[in-house]
Amino acid sequence: MSSKPPHDAREEEARKVIERVERESEIVGRSSFVRAAGKARDHLTAAEAEGGDPVEVWGRRVGRALSVIAFIGLALWLLAYLTR
Repeated sequence: MSSKPPHDAREEEARKVIERVERESEIVGRSSFVRAAGKARDHLTAAEAEGGDPVEVWGRRVGRALSVIAFIGLALWLLAYLTR
């Protein structure tokens, strides 16, 4: 037989599960935050464009800038709609 009562074994198992969930969520949360904060400038400036084709780079920059403007416009529209 086990030297630990069943209650202690369940409590230990629950602790392990909680610790594992905290570790995994911390890794996902941190990596998402770092990717969003650290690479936002590179993303908007199209630093990952291959070949250095100026048309492709500027096309990506314009498209991404327009998407930011559209997002802000939609957010303002939604805010105005919700405050009526």
